[in-house]
Amino acid sequence: MANYVKYTIWVNDEEQGEILTAYLADFPFESFDYEDGVLNAYIPQSEAEACRADIERMLEEEGYSDYRFEDIKQQNWNAVWESDFEEVEVGGKVLIRAPFHAPRPEFGEFEVVIQPKMSFGTGHHATTQMMVEMMLETELRGKRILDMGSGTGVLAIVAARLGAESILAVEIDDMAEESVRENIALNGVEDRVVSVCGDAGAIAGEEFDVVLANINRNILLNDMATYVATLRQGGKLIISGFLAEDIAPLVDYASTLRLEPIRQRSNGEWRCVAFELR
Repeated sequence: MANYVKYTIWVNDEEQGEILTAYLADFPFESFDYEDGVLNAYIPQSEAEACRADIERMLEEEGYSDYRFEDIKQQNWNAVWESDFEEVEVGGKVLIRAPFHAPRPEFGEFEVVIQPKMSFGTGHHATTQMMVEMMLETELRGKRILDMGSGTGVLAIVAARLGAESILAVEIDDMAEESVRENIALNGVEDRVVSVCGDAGAIAGEEFDVVLANINRNILLNDMATYVATLRQGGKLIISGFLAEDIAPLVDYASTLRLEPIRQRSNGEWRCVAFELR
């Protein structure tokens, strides 16, 4: 168990808290929670000092002057995280639940079981839900899929449930990648999902029919060309993790890579776009 620094930041509402979370995701924060106009963000003490000035500069520049930070003693963070974990229903077809929730075979088409950890991608965030909705509208049966920035493995497991032939899940955070492996086993899809710890360099020489990337705008702009280099002709790139204001630069850059937008979804300020390689 690690010691953490807790940033307490006052925001107008939960939606503003989610937007701020997207900005803070550029730093090594490991968990966020929102309650009554306050966003709490947790960063390992070992990482906090090196980026404290950059974090606080960003907060000031974005107009978040009302905040404080404090050291937090060791505790079982996963137990805290689990205590607030609720089931998620997506599109009336997918149930995302934890192992301690009772199965609900009467709901939808299938379920995904996720052991909640202090990582992104449990299915609660609007961007993850939009990605799943896009996947439900995309033919994945028999396809080879890349789940880039796989978090806890939700999208990779959904792809397997939708009949994908094989899925490569790539996650840069080693603790999150361990969680992916655990959840792959928990859902019995080890025969089709391979998880690796790494960045975009891990996909060199690979080929995919569909690339899934629920990552922030800056990483998408930096790595999109690498994703496209792995896409087969007519392949799909589905991206989320960004705000409405980010669509224009992402779509403009995608057009230089022969990607044509074919579908778009929104949830509050968050956006999700599907492209096809022409």
